[in-house]
Amino acid sequence: MINITLPDNSVRQYPEGITGMEIAKSISEGLARNVLSVLVNNEIWDATRQITGDAKIKLLTWDNEEGKNTFWHSSAHLMAEAIELLYPGSKFGIGPNIESGFYYDIDFGDKSISSEDFPKIEAKMMELAKENQIFLRREVSKADAIDYFTRKNDEYKLELLQDLEDGQITFYESGHFTDLCRGPHLPDTSFIKAVKLLNTAGAYWRGDEKRKQLTRIYGISFPKQKELTDYLALLEEAKKRDHRKIGKEMELFTFSQKVGLGLPLWLPKGALLRERLEMFLKKVQKKAGYVQVICPHIGNVELYKISGHFQKYSETSFRPISTPVPGEEFFLKPMNCPHHCEIYSFKPRSYKDLPVRIAEFGTVYRYEQSGELHGLTRVRGFTQDDAHIFCMPEQVKDEFKGVIDIVMLIFKALNFKDFITQISFRDKNNKEKYIGNDENWEKAEKAILEVAQERNLNYVIAPGEAAFYGPKMDFMVKDALGRKWQLGTIQVDYNLPDRFELEYIGSDNQKHRPVMIHRAPFGSMERFVAVLIEHTAGKFPLWLTPDQAIILPISEKYQDYAEKVLQFLNNSDIRAQIDSRNEKAGKKIRDAELEKIPFMLVIGEREEREGTVSVRKHGKGDLGPQKLEDFVQLIKDEVARELGEIN
Repeated sequence: MINITLPDNSVRQYPEGITGMEIAKSISEGLARNVLSVLVNNEIWDATRQITGDAKIKLLTWDNEEGKNTFWHSSAHLMAEAIELLYPGSKFGIGPNIESGFYYDIDFGDKSISSEDFPKIEAKMMELAKENQIFLRREVSKADAIDYFTRKNDEYKLELLQDLEDGQITFYESGHFTDLCRGPHLPDTSFIKAVKLLNTAGAYWRGDEKRKQLTRIYGISFPKQKELTDYLALLEEAKKRDHRKIGKEMELFTFSQKVGLGLPLWLPKGALLRERLEMFLKKVQKKAGYVQVICPHIGNVELYKISGHFQKYSETSFRPISTPVPGEEFFLKPMNCPHHCEIYSFKPRSYKDLPVRIAEFGTVYRYEQSGELHGLTRVRGFTQDDAHIFCMPEQVKDEFKGVIDIVMLIFKALNFKDFITQISFRDKNNKEKYIGNDENWEKAEKAILEVAQERNLNYVIAPGEAAFYGPKMDFMVKDALGRKWQLGTIQVDYNLPDRFELEYIGSDNQKHRPVMIHRAPFGSMERFVAVLIEHTAGKFPLWLTPDQAIILPISEKYQDYAEKVLQFLNNSDIRAQIDSRNEKAGKKIRDAELEKIPFMLVIGEREEREGTVSVRKHGKGDLGPQKLEDFVQLIKDEVARELGEIN
């Protein structure tokens, strides 16, 4: 008999070789009908895989993220099977689950596939799903695996096999399809009740632009048809909220082929919006003891060799910039941290000086492949609200808490209410990906975990997701449509201070290494604005919106009074404009509603005579006539409520 520990820490005994599905049946037939996979000693297994020793398990259903991942990965295999039957000779690259759904990279040979082919593939997938095909896991020797894919003439799987050895190779078979795969998978295809293929994209094999471009097909699947229907409705709403669409309509930003892919141009309204975000954070940072710095956009390649960024990220950086001096090379700045290390080291530091908090809205450059660029969320040049705190080891936890406080203020001011924190540790089984010694890593990980617990944060731990120089905490925010975005990061780093030989004189009059905390509450200004646009559908908080009010004279006779109103509002720090078009008031109001301007001030004969404005609020209609002083106070009161203690 073996001991199985359940999530409530109760222990049950079962025969050796029991499966997760059989354990579920022993608890409840209803539970068994919903089990998709099982977490065994923190590793996700097929629910039908035998457990041969004592284990701690968790039965995974559609309600668990890991369960959804299993469901979608199995759906990718189902799609591949359908495609192989419909398009014989197709070759398959990789087919993982993603955050919402799945994709598979496919070489269709001389065939061309488009969205017009989706209904046929979907129909075949559902036909196969109804066959209740079992997902069968089989361990295979490398020689047999190579023989199988050689006979199948699939060079992509053969290349993947080059990185694997005996004991690491498993095949999964379902129906007519066999794939090289680690799994896990559903017990069978009957769980998949609804499928929708969403779009295609080009994807270079293994992300190499010099390799063949495959066809990537994205899809989504669900255990119930209603969930698919709801999801498709959500997609339609997401299209309306697309930051690229709204950004163009509101004249916030644009892109130009002549300037270059992935390099956004901020238009006047967008620049002002971004400036207000920066001023907001600068005000918060000033209260928290940060000092502002400015660094150049390039740095000597030796700087990034010292930091380790050259060794880790040179392939995703722009090519070096050569100068007339032989051997001298510069990089477009991919990170701000090495520059801030040099700012710290420009003069001697004492323990009395620490912590030193250095902040910068620093623009950095990364070479993203053209197929991965997407509006403001994936660009080649972006500005980070970056800061680095240099502190003594005993100050780490308090400084970390101080950064969390800043993040919470931002989320409150921008109405982000639904979020979790992801704590990313290093992969202890693959330490060569990281720099630094075990002792420092363990101290840093321990500090982050203790802070999360002391602050009662809702957190998950992600092994293997740490930065190469230290563990981190990321803030995963759900927007108004329930989509998850990573906004804000805090990282504890014992390693860069070592590499840059940073020092301070302690109370013992000896030299010590400071600890470095990296933090970016917004993350990047570009991505943050994109998420904010889609979260609010362009209806920004009043303190942030480009135009707080628009003045709508009902005819040109009232233009002079409109100008006086505008001047009064400007003098009161209210952002406003005049709609002077020769249009009827009704059309001006409708257009202002479409532009999501919070307040519309209609003026005519009565308003001019009485020195008032007739106020309308976006989405709420007529608020009646108000004196200008009262309207200004209305704006200021609402802004004060939004910003709270920051105002």
